[in-house]
Amino acid sequence: MIMDKKLIREIIAKRVAQELNDGDVVNLGIGLPTAVANYVPENMDVIFQSENGLLGVGPAPKEGEEIKDLVNAGGMPITTLDGAVFFDSAMSFSVIRGGHVDMTVLGALQVDEKGNLANWIIPGKMVPGMGGAMDLVVGAKKVIVSMEHTAKGKPKIFPLCTLPLTAANQVNLIITEMAVIEVTSNGLLLKEIGPHNTVEDVIANTPAKLILADNIKVMEL
Repeated sequence: MIMDKKLIREIIAKRVAQELNDGDVVNLGIGLPTAVANYVPENMDVIFQSENGLLGVGPAPKEGEEIKDLVNAGGMPITTLDGAVFFDSAMSFSVIRGGHVDMTVLGALQVDEKGNLANWIIPGKMVPGMGGAMDLVVGAKKVIVSMEHTAKGKPKIFPLCTLPLTAANQVNLIITEMAVIEVTSNGLLLKEIGPHNTVEDVIANTPAKLILADNIKVMEL
């Protein structure tokens, strides 16, 4: 089934949101991961952190209600929740490096069987820099990669990353529109498939070796 970008992002963000726990401090990377804030389960308090200096990020603002100076680390407009606090970059990275972030959700260019992550540069192309990703993947207690399973039909989950790494051996979980894959000491464990996919779809679009869980579930969104 061919899905549009909106549906793909919705599937991924909704599934990632199921990994949230009440009371967690969570950092959402730029782009797709920011959509996770729109799907926090009811009666759950999650504190979203943005590395440009904010604890208490809320859902994305409605169109026309954006405040130009209120943005996340990617420059996208955000809202704040009651009790939100602002601080400088030194404090922000003290929160991250001090191990106070329970989970970070980041996009990726590539991820591999060892939990290696490449998400900051394609050699030869201009990029703004690595940003806070290298701190987040080491400082956060849990690292989730949320991304489209392929990019323009090309795979993104490999036996070994070929692009420059952001960090080695730090990814815990990979969530795409096609699959939920846990990074284990034995390799990549396929635990769930997307609502519009089969196990065969996932295998065909994943060059990395997949270990099939005994009871592979379909995502419940």
